[in-house]
Amino acid sequence: MAGVTALPPLALYLHVPWCVRKCPYCDFNSHGVGHRFELPEDAYLDALIADLDADLPLAHGRELVSVFIGGGTPSLMSVSFYARFLEALERRLSFARDIEITLEANPGTLERGRFAGYRAAGINRLSIGVQSFHDEQLSALGRIHSGDDALRAVAEARDAGFDNLNLDLMHGLPGQTAALALADIERALSLSPEHLSWYQLTLEPNTEFHAHPPRLPVEDVLWDIQDLGHERLEAHGLARYEISAYALPGLRSRHNLNYWRFGDYLGLGAGAHGKLSRGGGADGHVIERRWKSRQPDAYLRRRRDPRGFVAGRNEVDEDELPLEFAMNALRLVGGVSLTTWSAYTGREPAVLTKRLAPARKKGLLVQDAERVQASPQGLLFLNELLALISES
Repeated sequence: MAGVTALPPLALYLHVPWCVRKCPYCDFNSHGVGHRFELPEDAYLDALIADLDADLPLAHGRELVSVFIGGGTPSLMSVSFYARFLEALERRLSFARDIEITLEANPGTLERGRFAGYRAAGINRLSIGVQSFHDEQLSALGRIHSGDDALRAVAEARDAGFDNLNLDLMHGLPGQTAALALADIERALSLSPEHLSWYQLTLEPNTEFHAHPPRLPVEDVLWDIQDLGHERLEAHGLARYEISAYALPGLRSRHNLNYWRFGDYLGLGAGAHGKLSRGGGADGHVIERRWKSRQPDAYLRRRRDPRGFVAGRNEVDEDELPLEFAMNALRLVGGVSLTTWSAYTGREPAVLTKRLAPARKKGLLVQDAERVQASPQGLLFLNELLALISES
């Protein structure tokens, strides 16, 4: 980052790789273990802290602005697990005064009272994987919870004192009509979430749905869902700020914004990825991406491996920076200033403007003298937009 002298904000991602059952659409690093599997909480916690200690030199003197605990199904882990982890983390790194600490939760894995324990441990934001409130759609997705389970989870989260709540909601599901998709939105809005992640089901490689595709709604129905759903969310006061993210004023996800603004993040846990900047001064920063051992058993064994937890790493080449930056910044509805893009990529604005010309010509990009952003069409076809930037 030749034009950037100050280090970007620092976040932390913690990955919990286990779930009760692998969903057929899921391409995340998750491993179904059933209801009776005894999770190796103590061993995993010890490994996470050793992993953190190995990464600490990369974060020396820096403040954490957010923590995100994802999976898998993080709500399988006990309150004690997170209390001990967050205590160990705060002993090693400074927390921002208003740090955001998010936990992903599956309504089908929650024991009564657990949300109150999570809140007491220091977690101050929940992301509940609702996906749908209709049991038929949930069954088609392989989810282990019901619509009523989701309602109970939200009620318990509120009773526990959570006032920053995200609901994950999917559309374009097997057997779903536009009316059913909009009914899901109405039910979600009735729960007054501060944030809603609303995205279309996609058939990702290396998933059961990719190998055996279900019957999905036809394209015209998908467009109706997209247009009508977006209109309803905005009318309710949830403003879209990223391709699939809507929030009340002042309650956008700080952790995800840090990703999209090209911030740094430590990645802890099986398969976790991190991005760290080092250096500075007139020559800017070197950006390194690193990832940890993916299989849980292999990750646990790494604690006794002199090579440590890192399974691979690479430095981002300067020629790759424009696309790397675009892949994140152009997800944001408001886009990014040309000055910022130039600072992070080391390219003069005129060079970037020329590179963006094919995307502007196709109507996927909007640009003025100061700012560049994806058009509404560009947000829907971001991969095509990024391909044009990559090729030019």
